Amino acid sequence: MQEVIASALICLVVGVTDGDTLKARCGTPGSYQVVKVRIGAIDAPEKSQAFGTRSRQHLNELCHLVQATIRKTDTDRYGRTVADVECRGQDVATEQVKAGMAWVFDRYSTGYEWLYRHQDAARNDGRGLWTDSEPVAPWEWRASRRKS
Repeated sequence: MQEVIASALICLVVGVTDGDTLKARCGTPGSYQVVKVRIGAIDAPEKSQAFGTRSRQHLNELCHLVQATIRKTDTDRYGRTVADVECRGQDVATEQVKAGMAWVFDRYSTGYEWLYRHQDAARNDGRGLWTDSEPVAPWEWRASRRKS
């Protein structure tokens, strides 16, 4: 069921693609629409990158088959909805960063600067991807693959 609350959609999360992307079913019975949502301000490890699977699993634990509040902020170049997402009353970007399952995406962090304190805490505590002695940010990992 789709509700509009202060420009937000309430949808059911039906799939988790990776640590920063999910699929949500929005709409009413008989006219559901599946929306691919890229969580704003974060970048999670790619599937074949270190911690990629664990990051996806963590997002899955937070959101899969629960209602999510989706507040669209943009559309990316792949046509995905970029949004702030809440599952179980928790901001998903914050939870992924706090657990060390995603980086703050520097390029798109304007307005989300407060996430850096959670990233710093995760790094200092050695949580998630920060257990790696030399973690590689996903945008750097993707760039190195394009050069190969």
